[in-house]
Amino acid sequence: MSAETAVTRTKTGASADAGAGRRFRWSPGRIAMLLIALALVVLWVLPLAWAVATSLKPEGETTTTPLKWIGSTITFGAYREVWKSGDIAQWMFNSAYISVMTTLLTVVLCAMAAYGFSRTEFRGRKVLYGLVLAGIMVPPQVLMAPLFAEMVSMGLVDTYWGVILPQVAVPAMVFILVKFFDGVPRELEEAAFVDGAGRWRVFWTIVMPLSRPVLAAVAIFTFISTWNNFLWPFLVTTDPNGMTLPVGLVNVQSSYGLRYAQMMASVVIAGLPLLVVFTLFQRQIVRGVAHTGLAGQ
Repeated sequence: MSAETAVTRTKTGASADAGAGRRFRWSPGRIAMLLIALALVVLWVLPLAWAVATSLKPEGETTTTPLKWIGSTITFGAYREVWKSGDIAQWMFNSAYISVMTTLLTVVLCAMAAYGFSRTEFRGRKVLYGLVLAGIMVPPQVLMAPLFAEMVSMGLVDTYWGVILPQVAVPAMVFILVKFFDGVPRELEEAAFVDGAGRWRVFWTIVMPLSRPVLAAVAIFTFISTWNNFLWPFLVTTDPNGMTLPVGLVNVQSSYGLRYAQMMASVVIAGLPLLVVFTLFQRQIVRGVAHTGLAGQ
């Protein structure tokens, strides 16, 4: 080994060691951020842990004072009662089907609308895009009455499509996708146009594959919001066989009175699928948010 090589390796190793030292140095700012993150974790975990603990108590011990985390016995009776009181399997299927279909339609339609706003020029484009963005500021509750009247006129009450269609148009998702498409290099599309590809083919074969991270994030957010949606499915479904899981569980609770153990068991049952989805796809959510360019704004 030559002297110059040894010196170079020594300097490289020293730089790496110095970088490693800087990388793992605990500054006051990092400690403060860590403490804030831990506080947020505790604030999120404590209610969930209390719900699980309450669901495992005997019903008579859920209101005793002083409050205790663990009951005299651990029982799954609340889960059995909730399962027997309603058609939970049917409600879970309804929620899954409605959430999946809503997610697919939302991703496709919002991506097409966003690509049109980002890449095509037409008269009134800015005005139309402004109206879409204005829809973000409109509370969904304001639209419930006209949407319900529309579903009645179309004969879609107590149907899957009556629950799905009003949830497909999501202005916020159009805005996120427009932000992403604006950052996609136009040279890739221009090269495809030169080779004879049309706008439709470019969208499906070039733009959509490049957009997988942000599309995954949009899909996950849409799925979670649709699964958790209570108000619209509650208004548009009256048939117990067509109810979603949140609506069905609330109806069961209202029929049998206020029972805290069963109420918490219902919460756990309704939230467990979402917890699994978020755990499996949290990396895609983070990547999708990073690719939209919204993380630093």
